[in-house]
Amino acid sequence: MPVEVIGIDHVYVAVRDMERSEEFYDRVMAVLGFRKRQGTIGGDPHFFYYGRHFAYSLRPAREGTPNHDPYAPGLHHFCFRVVDEEAVDRAASELAEAGVEATEPRYYPEYGPDYYATFFEDPDGIRLEVMNFRELRRKIMYDWETREVRVPGKFYSPRPPHRSAEGPG
Repeated sequence: MPVEVIGIDHVYVAVRDMERSEEFYDRVMAVLGFRKRQGTIGGDPHFFYYGRHFAYSLRPAREGTPNHDPYAPGLHHFCFRVVDEEAVDRAASELAEAGVEATEPRYYPEYGPDYYATFFEDPDGIRLEVMNFRELRRKIMYDWETREVRVPGKFYSPRPPHRSAEGPG
């Protein structure tokens, strides 16, 4: 039986300019209900934004490192899931009021029939998203142990793939 991951505890993001990023994330995380703390780790300043489910932390990037590229190996984007489309609308509106430039919320049928989101970027070009809690995700989350989840063109099984004594495959 595999070890079940019950959530994400924290995400660390290295940023080029702590002051600029703090100002940006203070606005974003206030809209999303996160609380802020500060501290140092290894002598470096850190900002910790705590939500009910996980922490999103900022640390300084090392000097001489390349800028973030979402199409290089590493993080492409980070998505904050909210309860429904109305919450996406509220987040987009409040982000705009806080001076954060975000896309108009809309459906993205290329990602899923009920995929509703707004997108924006942090000062280092890290792509951020606020998305509704989609029906497929609900089924996977709440029906994980009870049944297989089927949607057109996709199949999700609660059982791990079979492995032979010789290894995978």
